[in-house]
Amino acid sequence: MTKSKNIVWRLLRRNISAGQIAGYAMANLVGLAIVLTAIQFYRDISTVWDDEDSFFSEDYVVISKKVTGLSLLPFGESEHPTRFSKEEIADIEARPWSGKVGEFNSAAFNVYAKVSFGGSSMGSDLFLESIPDDFFDVSPDGWGYEPGRSEYVPLIISKDYLSLYNFGFATSRGMPQVSEEVISMVPLQLSLSGNGRQQWVNARIVGFSSRLNTIAVPEDFMRWANSEFSDSPAEAPSRLIVKLDHPGDPEAESYLEEHGYETAGDRAANGKAAYFLSLVTSVVIAVGLVISLLAFFILLLSIYLLMQKNREKIHELMQLGYTPSQVARYYHLIISCVNVAVLAAALAVMLTGAHYWREPLSTLGVEPVSPWMTVAVGVGLILLITSGNLAVVSRAVRKQFYS
Repeated sequence: MTKSKNIVWRLLRRNISAGQIAGYAMANLVGLAIVLTAIQFYRDISTVWDDEDSFFSEDYVVISKKVTGLSLLPFGESEHPTRFSKEEIADIEARPWSGKVGEFNSAAFNVYAKVSFGGSSMGSDLFLESIPDDFFDVSPDGWGYEPGRSEYVPLIISKDYLSLYNFGFATSRGMPQVSEEVISMVPLQLSLSGNGRQQWVNARIVGFSSRLNTIAVPEDFMRWANSEFSDSPAEAPSRLIVKLDHPGDPEAESYLEEHGYETAGDRAANGKAAYFLSLVTSVVIAVGLVISLLAFFILLLSIYLLMQKNREKIHELMQLGYTPSQVARYYHLIISCVNVAVLAAALAVMLTGAHYWREPLSTLGVEPVSPWMTVAVGVGLILLITSGNLAVVSRAVRKQFYS
């Protein structure tokens, strides 16, 4: 049996073109290496999306309507020109780029905050807003409110407010600068008044948001306080927060510009950076797949040429009693060995690239992820390519046998 195998191998290998096999291997290597390297780089970069302080974090956009000189006058175009109607909110929710939409609910009563320390006190009028908990970038302990049972009202404020105090107000007035930990321990008192009533409640800052430029309270507290200290009906929201399904989606930007909506902060520019990264990565992966596909066709052409060269030998083997599967087995062996070598080389290229960009990414606070997922993708791709190669070879040999 071994001798017959050697005879078949000696007959077939004479017309095998090493140059064609090498050309296929090189093209397949280039394509697969590009795909795997791009995937691993994208996975490493995408780890910063879990960091809310990163410009690649999930894209939330706070939108509002433009305020014009007529917006505050009674003879303006609308009684509430800067508020969003139910129809407008529904239209935003229906857009393909809109993941979910949250409404900012404002306090319809007067709020005065007072803080006392060292025998002195200071106070100021405040505004309060609430949004659904899903839209916060922090989840502090003690968040929530039950009327009559909670010891204090938890507050989440913008990190920018603390920075303004520390580097603006405090430095100019000779007052001490405070950290987030220290200010979180300072007890506050809020005076809630309206609808002929007034009540003092304790409050405390429990979190700082990089996403929201507001002073936020739990929705349960806002509903209770509005019902107690306001007799006016609930008004439509003047601000919305929208989670984009795809960061930096140009369709979202076009929609907002078309309707004259304004966005808060620089998240739009940050979203564009994330969108650009995704687009570039997709293009690179597509290029790699095209190269791999071209390599596949190179192999097909080589196989058909090889079949033509070995046509007489294949017929001789058929007459000697060999089956198509026995003849095809040797081509299968060559292709499988070449593809395994291509996979090993492509993984080596990917791992080498990951090693070189690991240190620069670490300086940016990016922790690379394990390459095992990318290795699994490479194995899956090479199995798919090999299966296609083997199927084509078997079909070509059978065609030669019975032609």
